Amino acid sequence: MHVKKLKDKLIKGETVYGSLFQHAVVPAMVESIPDNSLDFVIVTPEHTTLDLAEFLPLRYALKSKGIVCLARTHSRDPADVARVCDTFDGVVVPYVEEYEQAQQLAAAAVYRPLKGMVLDRVLETGKWPSKKTEDYIEKRNEETLFIPMIESVPAIENLEKICSIPGVHAVFVGPGDLTANMGIPREYDHPELIAAIQKVIDTANKQHVAAGCWFGTAKQALRTMRQGARLVVYANDGLMLQHAMQSAFTELRKG
Repeated sequence: MHVKKLKDKLIKGETVYGSLFQHAVVPAMVESIPDNSLDFVIVTPEHTTLDLAEFLPLRYALKSKGIVCLARTHSRDPADVARVCDTFDGVVVPYVEEYEQAQQLAAAAVYRPLKGMVLDRVLETGKWPSKKTEDYIEKRNEETLFIPMIESVPAIENLEKICSIPGVHAVFVGPGDLTANMGIPREYDHPELIAAIQKVIDTANKQHVAAGCWFGTAKQALRTMRQGARLVVYANDGLMLQHAMQSAFTELRKG
């Protein structure tokens, strides 16, 4: 699946399915991914000592399988966002909570290579250097996806404005940081978290933006889908291996 096709599905209100890859960097493992299971993968070295560059062979293997490969950055630096988008199919940026910050990050992804005063003028007034430049930027970046992560109460409060930014086609809730911010750390079944996710989904839907939340269990993921989530990000490579082995060997040891 090309990125443009994935974006079109999101714009049309369809649901897309993906997972986090935190440890898998060997491209040969892509052969083990069943057909029609993943639309996209988010590679993330957030909780490891890996670097994003180590996922590059995997990115090209996923492309051969028709799976979009997004990268989660460590920072909220627009220069880092642009650099990641020059290599991967798109970017997932952590802890975005202010409109102006989100606008700059989205611009780094979908208006590159515009920078500086010219970019600021485009964002403030919509005035481009020329129609040629506008057409070039649109064509150059049509295969780039930008997804801000919503991980705090202020981010939810600012979500309507964030979703209005050109280039934001999806938002992604990080429940670990959000529950800590809400004072209910890692309580993923807490009614307040479920209500907050519903607010994110409803607010995003009004702007024709897909929303979703990461969860490590199918029960939690399905609950969020029933709430209206269209960006489904389930588990990660390590968790799926753990679940598969636990299920298989529990059955085998029963004899």
